Amino acid sequence: MVNFHLFSRVDLSSNSDLVEVKRLSDSVFEILNKKSVVKAIGDAHVFGASSHSIQKAILPEMLELGFTSEKKLLFSEYKVGGLRPDYYKPLSKGGILFEVERGKTIANNMDLLDVWKTHICKEANHLFLLVPNIRVSKNQNEAKIFPSVKNRIETFFSENISAIDVDSVHLFGY
Repeated sequence: MVNFHLFSRVDLSSNSDLVEVKRLSDSVFEILNKKSVVKAIGDAHVFGASSHSIQKAILPEMLELGFTSEKKLLFSEYKVGGLRPDYYKPLSKGGILFEVERGKTIANNMDLLDVWKTHICKEANHLFLLVPNIRVSKNQNEAKIFPSVKNRIETFFSENISAIDVDSVHLFGY
């Protein structure tokens, strides 16, 4: 079952780009629910696998939606090497970073890194974030990743935070 949650800035509810972003988000949700994609992701979501294996399961569909895989130079003005999104799609104003996570989502704060990357990227103001619903460890313990990420990202969109330069986060759980 694919989970979904949308976070968006309240002051942008009538933003025309947000309408386009929501349409793309709906398309991604439909793709993630296709039987062939669900199977491919299920086959790839095993202990020890990387997020690249999950990316491969959705790459053709993301390219069809106009996303570019691992777009370079989006962060060239920063002196932090190796930053690039898993996928990127330009919009009339800004763009969308699409990040796919698997095993290190919570343990290495990859979800927070993805929000930060969107915050500093001058060419993106929306984030699509695909994370596991549950991740099973080597000793068969289950970590509930989607709810944890949802709770962490929610803090950026509370009334107490006003300094984040991210218009929306579309959180998908596989």
